[in-house]
Amino acid sequence: MNLEITGRIYDIQGFSVHDGPGIRTSVFLSGCPLSCLWCHNPEAIPFQYVLSYTSIKCIGIEKCGSCMSVCNFGAIKKSKLSNSQLLEDKITHVEIDRTKCTNCLKCTTVCKAKALIPSGQDMKLGEIMNKLMKDKAYFNGSGGGLTVSGGEALSQIEFTVELLKAAKSENIHTCLDTTGFASWEDLKKTLPYVDLYLYDLKHMDSNKHKEFTGVPNEKILSNATKLAKEGAKIQFRFPIIPGINDSVDNLRMTGEFIKEIEYAVELLQILPYHRLGLPKYDRLGKINILKDLDSPSDADMEKHKNFLEAYFPNIQIH
Repeated sequence: MNLEITGRIYDIQGFSVHDGPGIRTSVFLSGCPLSCLWCHNPEAIPFQYVLSYTSIKCIGIEKCGSCMSVCNFGAIKKSKLSNSQLLEDKITHVEIDRTKCTNCLKCTTVCKAKALIPSGQDMKLGEIMNKLMKDKAYFNGSGGGLTVSGGEALSQIEFTVELLKAAKSENIHTCLDTTGFASWEDLKKTLPYVDLYLYDLKHMDSNKHKEFTGVPNEKILSNATKLAKEGAKIQFRFPIIPGINDSVDNLRMTGEFIKEIEYAVELLQILPYHRLGLPKYDRLGKINILKDLDSPSDADMEKHKNFLEAYFPNIQIH
């Protein structure tokens, strides 16, 4: 294995209990070919790093202001005087003109309060393995392990394979959280090193899939079927987005597809849309067109679960 290989990482979460069985460490890689309207990790979509600004952390130009002085493009401007949510005084925040920002990220190197940060970092495989080994006792005690996620981890296929391979060499259970939107040749490379695939199903109608995620779904469905035939274990994850993919027709087609390969399916998780990622859009200077969409009710989720159980019995509301 190549411990010097570098991956582009936007987050590592320890003690994760939502990304596969047991207590896990989830490594989130940057870059995703999809652009789902409901994405709650928009910072993970671009492969290149982008500037994230958390205004609540800003201590004001009165005490800092270094970002304005180092920006060569006039992208950082003085904003209005307002109450600080962290300090007792009123402070003058800055604002980012995204039309001028080049994501050079020079401002992030001088921001004292870390209000301006890049959306990730480059890390060597060896660094990540050091983190994993510190958590191995928790993995062994809970049946957990490593989950490689994204973005789309298959977008950094060489690094992803090396990371999975390194984890398996230490007898660490592995999950790959994927959209399935990749070449079969790349996905097949992960087969020897993945214990469980966490596989997204977003919409069964390819035209609507492209409308809401930016890509069609033929490759995604084909790859899921091929994984099943290769003997892979799959846990499907189906986000319920009201008005987008919760129609009876789409639920039926989802259930029918899973039934075709149920011999490979460990679990179907249905995930209610949530609004927890909305602040990230503000930090990136982006607009979320679903910002006013409400989460499905508990009653709606139970109704969807009951409907899908006619096709596949092992369903969990996540």
